[in-house]
Parts: sequence; structure tokens; C-alpha cells
Amino acid sequence: MSKRNVVHVEIPAANVKGAASFYEALFGWKIQHAPEFNYTMWEDGSGFGGGFNEVSETSPVGQVLVYIDSDDIEADLKKVESLGGSVIQPKMEIPGTGWFGIFKDPTGNVLAVYTSMDPKFNK
Repeated sequence: MSKRNVVHVEIPAANVKGAASFYEALFGWKIQHAPEFNYTMWEDGSGFGGGFNEVSETSPVGQVLVYIDSDDIEADLKKVESLGGSVIQPKMEIPGTGWFGIFKDPTGNVLAVYTSMDPKFNK
């Protein structure tokens, strides 16, 4: 069973490069751009991190997306619905990285569940 830890945090940014520079200067985060995904990642030095995604309809300003570790994304999303939440994004693969699903809780907060392809992260 996973520890149900927070494993990734996405911060929407109108200017991804500017946001990366801001947080790098503010917190000393290590910044890395992944051109294959057109995505900029950050790491805080402890191994924890996330990314900056461009502000869009699905990633509005103020909606920081928190990813929680999951052993079974489909089961978690079914449970979300049985508890009064709704699924926004069914299980989907991030090529070479893992899988995720996005849901909305009964209050309207949006979160995600994630499973890594790397076995060392699935303990």
C-alpha cells in the first residue's frame, strides 16, 4: 500500500519561465525544463517537487494541483464518485513516467492521484 503522500504539485503560471525564475530565486529550487512535454519541473532539494504549467481553462490561476500517491488509480477514482466527488480526468499515461487521474471533491477542490512507472517509488 502506498503511503498516500503528496508526490507532485503543479503551479499554474501565466509566464512559466518567469515563474520558474521567481521560485528558483525565492526558495533555491532546482529548475529543469522537459522539452518532450513542454513542461518545466521544480525540485526542492529533498526529492520533492512539481511543475509549472501554463495558465489555461483546465489549469486556472489559483488552482494549484496536488498529486497524491496511488496504488490503484481506477479504484481511487471509483471511490471518489461513491463519496460524492467527480472524475475530471480518467486514468491517463504520462509516457515513460507514470499514470494519473484528476478528480473534484464534493466541495469543488481539484486534486489528482498518481502512480509512478519507477518501482522504487511504488513502495
